[in-house]
Amino acid sequence: MLNFLQRIGKSLMFPIATLPAAALLVRLGMDDMFDIPFVTAAGNGILENLSLIFAIGIAMGFAKDGSGAAALAGAVGVLVLESGIEGINDDIDMGVFAGIIAGVIAGMLYNKYHDVQFPEFLSFFGGKRFIPIITSLVMVALSFVFGYLWVYPQYVLDSTANWILNSGEIGVGVYGVLNRLFIPVGLHHVMNTIIWFDFGTFTAASGDVVRGEINRFLNGDPDAGYFLAGFFPIMMFGLPAACLAMYAAAKKHRKAAVGGMFLSIGLTSFLTGVTEPIEFSFMFLSPLLYFVHALLTGAAMVVAYMLDIRHGFGFSAGLIDFSLNYGIAQNPLLLVVVGLVFAAIYFVVFYFLIIKLDLKTPGREDEDEDFVEETQEVGQPGNEMNDQDVKAYRYIEALGGANNIKSLDYCTTRLRLQMAERDQVNEKALKSYGARGVMKVGKENLQVIVGTSVEFLAEAMKKRMEQGNPAPSQPATGPTKQKQASRELRQLNEKDFVMPVKGTVLPLEEVPDEVFAQGMMGPGFAIDPAEDTFRSPVSGKVVQVFPTKHAIGLETDNGLEILIHIGLDTVKLDGRGFETLVQTGQTVQQGDPLVRVDLHFVKSNAPSIVTPVIFTNLEKESLTLHKNGAQSEGQTGIITIR
Repeated sequence: MLNFLQRIGKSLMFPIATLPAAALLVRLGMDDMFDIPFVTAAGNGILENLSLIFAIGIAMGFAKDGSGAAALAGAVGVLVLESGIEGINDDIDMGVFAGIIAGVIAGMLYNKYHDVQFPEFLSFFGGKRFIPIITSLVMVALSFVFGYLWVYPQYVLDSTANWILNSGEIGVGVYGVLNRLFIPVGLHHVMNTIIWFDFGTFTAASGDVVRGEINRFLNGDPDAGYFLAGFFPIMMFGLPAACLAMYAAAKKHRKAAVGGMFLSIGLTSFLTGVTEPIEFSFMFLSPLLYFVHALLTGAAMVVAYMLDIRHGFGFSAGLIDFSLNYGIAQNPLLLVVVGLVFAAIYFVVFYFLIIKLDLKTPGREDEDEDFVEETQEVGQPGNEMNDQDVKAYRYIEALGGANNIKSLDYCTTRLRLQMAERDQVNEKALKSYGARGVMKVGKENLQVIVGTSVEFLAEAMKKRMEQGNPAPSQPATGPTKQKQASRELRQLNEKDFVMPVKGTVLPLEEVPDEVFAQGMMGPGFAIDPAEDTFRSPVSGKVVQVFPTKHAIGLETDNGLEILIHIGLDTVKLDGRGFETLVQTGQTVQQGDPLVRVDLHFVKSNAPSIVTPVIFTNLEKESLTLHKNGAQSEGQTGIITIR
């Protein structure tokens, strides 16, 4: 049952994604903004047809391949269901429940009958064309049932809604706590859907009756907004302060590695209200902190209610929605005061608990030396962890291989998997590749918390699974027998390696990327470049020029392999801002130009231009960094390897 509800929660993300557009149109058309009535009407066109949108989105989410045939069946299903019920009892209004029911049934029928075959004279109606037909027939039967029986659950729902909406501080407080506690199992979307889109009714100025907290607030209901306002202090102030507390509590040598992450996810929460990247960063490492966070969320909801603050959002409680809906809010400036108070509370409570109880938040985890050595062994130039294809390969292997994954799906921040043998999953490896947590659900299901880039990773994994997850091409599979025999020659003297570009030399642990900072790719150092042309630091050959041009693999004459990775997360630029000046297999000498970079463009479009220089195949050799700070291009004495 839990897995079934989670599938509904995941599928709800499709229709919920339409809300920002609806809210924007409704607000921009109002008389206190641009006073364009037809724009507001256009936005309400979405909000007034949520049951239809939910049916389409959920049907697609339930369908095994996201087919448009399932979406059409969902639309047909909800139209038949609502019209049939109205023909029996026009006092019944199922609201978004009609869309949820129709979407679930259409998706399940699609999975069962999408490849059904009929005799030749009926073959036109076979396969996917049969899904809207069978869905409409099932909905006719259900409309008969609900037309007579839904009056009872409707009474229960109306009574529950009235209790929650009219129970003051208790109602909003309980909702706030449960809203956060349901996130780990992905059921918060189900509860939010009921509160946001179904509870309460209001007759708008146009005469239309609207339902749900968000719709009522946007259309001027003076009683709406209490169940939304309390989220602003948490998402804009509290959770960013929690990030600051976790950064302050991090181990000194890990601060640089986690600082960039905390800044990014904290700013995301403040601006957009997307909080899951922060919450998943400590949810599984320190469940106590998450429980405290849930209680503080409930407290913020209560405080906002007691101060008579009404505010709302179309997407989430970030600065964007705060500013957009400021004009129709009640006492919105008080939210800033409340937010600052909760920011102080979050920082003090989080920092105290982390230090006092030695909680393993990011930057404080116990470091496993054996596993670091293991990950270094796979850190060849072709295996950089920011590349989605290689990352997908590693994730699949850590999950026990393609054959161990029965199904793969994803929502906003997590992979949702059904495993053949869950015991084969290597959780330690998943976390080393960037997963923020692993959660087991039921007997076979697994959720891997990745972050907001999960969609790209999931699609890359699906492509690889179709091919059996072949190993990614390696530019160098290891030293040749000749090089193995001459292992004693694998060293670099002070003059064998020169500075590849003018810039500031940094120790590897100061790179704001945990994969590099923890040495998972291998030992080395980093450069904050001041010029646009990177040159070869050694004499040897080019073993790989990455298709996205952001990294180059080199091999010295004595078999040392070097990865120059220009910037962080620059693989996503798809080569924009980079001009390669060499080709794979080309012999190079010290000082030969390798890549020309548009530093201004890359700095503006990537998290950092800091460039790790990694030795990916050192075994017993040790690397010593001799110089730090500003260095000129061609400078010797930077490192030695013995």
